Amino acid sequence: MAVDYTVIVVYLAGMLAMGWWGMRRARSKSEFLVAGRRLGPAMYSGTMAAIVLGGASTIGGVGLGYTYGLSGAWMVFTIGLGLLALSVFFSARIARLRVYTVSEMLDLRYGGRAGLISGLVMWAYTLMLAVTSTIAYATIFDVLFDLNRTVAIVLGGAIVVAYSTLGGMWSITLTDMVQFVVKTIGVLLLLLPIAVVKAGGFGAMKAKLPTGYFDPLGIGGETIFTYVLIYTFGMLIGQDIWQRVFTARSDKVARLGGTVAGTYCLVYAVAGAVIGTAAKVLYPNLGSADDAFATIVKAELPVGVRGLVLAAALAAVMSTSSGALIASATVANNDIWARLRGRSGQAGTDHDEVKGNRVFILVMGLVVIVIATRLSSVVEGLTVAYDLLVGGLLVPILGGLLWKRGTASGALASVVVGGLAVVALMVRYGILANEPVYYGLLASLLAYVVVSYATEPTDAAVLAVWRERLAGRGPDPEGPDPEGPDPEGPAPDGPDPDEPAAADAAPAHS
Repeated sequence: MAVDYTVIVVYLAGMLAMGWWGMRRARSKSEFLVAGRRLGPAMYSGTMAAIVLGGASTIGGVGLGYTYGLSGAWMVFTIGLGLLALSVFFSARIARLRVYTVSEMLDLRYGGRAGLISGLVMWAYTLMLAVTSTIAYATIFDVLFDLNRTVAIVLGGAIVVAYSTLGGMWSITLTDMVQFVVKTIGVLLLLLPIAVVKAGGFGAMKAKLPTGYFDPLGIGGETIFTYVLIYTFGMLIGQDIWQRVFTARSDKVARLGGTVAGTYCLVYAVAGAVIGTAAKVLYPNLGSADDAFATIVKAELPVGVRGLVLAAALAAVMSTSSGALIASATVANNDIWARLRGRSGQAGTDHDEVKGNRVFILVMGLVVIVIATRLSSVVEGLTVAYDLLVGGLLVPILGGLLWKRGTASGALASVVVGGLAVVALMVRYGILANEPVYYGLLASLLAYVVVSYATEPTDAAVLAVWRERLAGRGPDPEGPDPEGPDPEGPAPDGPDPDEPAAADAAPAHS
């Protein structure tokens, strides 16, 4: 394993080096939290794909393939569908708002009354997402170094907290780009073809497994529907995803780059299911389906390649973990702590803004590591996170983007009723039941519509500012860019020549 260990150690050292480089660049709030809103298509596509394809998509996706065959692709496939829907229908408008958090968007749309409650719900989601990603380190480091579970979580979590705290979104962007390349090579180009060949090819796989393993709907219609509800809609509204949309240098980059990333997710989904199906042929009696990834990597891959593929799994976990961590810290600082101190919307100096957000990333990182060492079930943690997100925030966010009659009181009622309904139904039916998200979402929708119609429409002046910002015509809340041109190349002067000259087209930002 010496060669494999060397590959992993070099990879981890590279992640810390990226954090140090990012620290030198992140000198303002915009640079630290959203990479200065400067990313071009290549970096945006790679980093967006990296954050949505985490440990659950890689290790969990292979595990679903081991259990259900090709239909095990549906979980990751619905994530890709959600990213495509976000990119095609909403990302351009989101990017033009030039905010930092989802709660800031709600304040802008409804007049500043729903931010704290929505911030608490979003913080709970991003925190649990970071926790579940951090737990996944235990599986990988156990295979690599035979480490104790707690030590593995602390080691992996400490590396992510270190580079995230040092450079913020710039460090995370650079590391995610490396992680995207490593995942592509390790999972798609190496593990996928090797697994199929070791299993004897698709003909042998079909001969050795039940026909249900090759039924694209074999996992069940209700399960697929639940995946769509949780993951597809969850992609539309998560702070961790929106914060990446905010990094795009223009609405065109957000739309086209996100579409490329979403398409990549669909391919990754199928690859994971096929690898899991091959593992079922090779190792039909594993104790846990989640062991399928580590087992086939450890037993079937040659030296060096094995280290690279395990680095790919580590990359998948780290990209999601770091993205969720900075999202959690951003919400905690800007949506909760600032409001409790009565400083919401009040900007300090660049140094103070960066220092404050850096402290919150460090604190949230330590909290995540502690919770991860105490929580045993990744699936339960992830289910809690997404049920709260979809049940509490989907309706007021999409309602604000699509329905002008929605009001601040309706949004607040929707968040409170939906969130409480999800929690109560989890207690009643169990965390892994479908009822909490089904009925919680319905309760949230009813509360939003009824209360919005029962209250006065949103003030015309608030809606006017909202429409101006959506169209990209409002004043830039961050002022002129002090850092100069985009690192991927200078942006053109004036509007993007490829952007249609429509009323809602936003000018390109350098």
